[in-house]
Amino acid sequence: MRRFTVVLYPEPEAGGYSVLVPLLPGCATQGETVEEALANAREAITLHVRGLEREDDYIPEEELPPIVTTVEVLAVEAATKAS
Repeated sequence: MRRFTVVLYPEPEAGGYSVLVPLLPGCATQGETVEEALANAREAITLHVRGLEREDDYIPEEELPPIVTTVEVLAVEAATKAS
């Protein structure tokens, strides 16, 4: 069993969630609910890894889970005015 971190981004205008798999560039999906987004992520990861296996490419594995957090920065307009 392999473990992959997935990041769900809420899509306020369109609804649902976009999903990215940071360890697998190009592996992305979406879903209307968190549950659907996670189910779709499992499927997308499985297909992506199968493709890597078929091509005999390296399949990355997470040794340690990433730290996911947010930081606050000045808005571009405020930073420009402060200069």
